[in-house]
Amino acid sequence: MKAIIQRVTKATVTVGEEQISSIGRGLCVLLGISVEDTQRDADYIVRKILNLRLFEDANGRAWSKSVMDQDFEVLCVSQFTLQCILKGNKPDFHSAMPAELAQPFYNSILENMRSAYKPELIKDGQFGAYMQVHIQNDGPVTIEITSPSGPTDPKQLSKQEKQQQRKEKTRSKGPSESSRDKGAQRYRQDPNASSGAEGDVSSEREP
Repeated sequence: MKAIIQRVTKATVTVGEEQISSIGRGLCVLLGISVEDTQRDADYIVRKILNLRLFEDANGRAWSKSVMDQDFEVLCVSQFTLQCILKGNKPDFHSAMPAELAQPFYNSILENMRSAYKPELIKDGQFGAYMQVHIQNDGPVTIEITSPSGPTDPKQLSKQEKQQQRKEKTRSKGPSESSRDKGAQRYRQDPNASSGAEGDVSSEREP
């Protein structure tokens, strides 16, 4: 599953002459579902959309807050063309999930997103329609997300998810004690070594 996530100041979807959906500040998400996607892919994409830190905090610090932190809106638009494979110069869309399967799957993704967040802040396009999507990108900021391919065995999946959770916790806590200890040990072994911040004076000194 692929998602193009754009930070926007506003976005709208029009079908024909009718505007069917609009949001203010938040995220516009173009979502492409492949024939191989499962609920695990959907859960991954939903989690990333809602938790990506693409917004500043109250002090203006960038990349600090998610769309949920800020109570912003999400406009999600189904776009099978993201699953394009080029054959020469001609796009081929056989990797995209067929519409009769993709529509209920896409609707379930929206419902999962509404359950995880505030349902009134999750907006939608019109599945299968010819749409005009107007996006006022803020930045611009555009993030491409692809759900990871992985094992289908439940035990392996559980192990993989736990490893990912540990990585996320480690990143949020900053450098580990062991990393700092290793850095200190390297410095003790070569006290004359420079970090490189003040020029190349790593090992040679004038007599």
